[in-house]
Amino acid sequence: MKKTKNENKDVSYAKWGYIFILPFFIAFFIFQLIPLASTIYYSFFEYFKSGLKTIGPTFVGLANYKELFTTDFLKYMGNTIIMWVLGFVPQIIVSLVLAAWFTDTRLRIKGKQFFKVVIYMPNLIMASAFAMLFFALFSDNGPVNAMLINWGIIETPFKFLSNVWGSRGLVGLMNFLMWFGNTTILLMAAVMGINPALFEAAELDGCNHTQIFFKITLPMIRPILVYVLITSMIGGLQMFDVPQILTNGKGTPDRTSLTVIMQLNNHLFSKNFGMAGAISVILFIICAILCIVVFFSMNEDTGVGQKKNKKSRKAKKALAAGKEAA
Repeated sequence: MKKTKNENKDVSYAKWGYIFILPFFIAFFIFQLIPLASTIYYSFFEYFKSGLKTIGPTFVGLANYKELFTTDFLKYMGNTIIMWVLGFVPQIIVSLVLAAWFTDTRLRIKGKQFFKVVIYMPNLIMASAFAMLFFALFSDNGPVNAMLINWGIIETPFKFLSNVWGSRGLVGLMNFLMWFGNTTILLMAAVMGINPALFEAAELDGCNHTQIFFKITLPMIRPILVYVLITSMIGGLQMFDVPQILTNGKGTPDRTSLTVIMQLNNHLFSKNFGMAGAISVILFIICAILCIVVFFSMNEDTGVGQKKNKKSRKAKKALAAGKEAA
């Protein structure tokens, strides 16, 4: 039988895939790539407004970057990292503990779905609302100070927002409460993806809960831990809304809670586009370097992780050879 022309032709649907993803690339090019290129471009120019007069754009090379490092940029970067660490460390610890508890079938915790909803609820509250709530709770005449005075812990109201570590601690506490639920859900999904046979085999070998957690659970959820650390780091370096509202944009006391993005916002508010562009570029470079370092140091298949795996494999081979010889 002779095949018709239509039967000889191979139908290709590849073009439809490109058509479907085309809107994304168009939106990315217009709203992401062009602004990114524009930001990098203007970071090398003196470009600001003085009253109604616009100065520039005048090419100044790396002058904006030099001026940044001679001012308080490093101080603001340190503030940002400190407040991120204050929120992230308890966040990852509590999330790991909760994920281990809720996924442990031996504990038989009742109402797991209810607790999942409760711990995720703070993530649904807007950061501005959270900041206003804490501003009211921890004010000089707020309920927290009134409670501490009634309990006899303090005699006079403690000025949280006028104290360096008080204001930083509040920012860290808010970031912890807002994001630990989301982190817990991610880690629970990672733990539930582990083969239950591994836990059963460990129990038969006599391993306790601590050994199972550190020897099986943590290594197996390493990819999700890397994801959580990188996304949290990027979000922490871009911290803005909580300290902006809590300190009324001033970073009180004495700019010790003023972040890099708050400094960027101040330059944009004063129409200093050149300095704002320089801050954006430096922050992008810092985020990229930190993410690369975290990825290669925690990933098993690359970098440091691969070297450790090679050493462990050599040690196992040497141990096996010793057993055979014996």
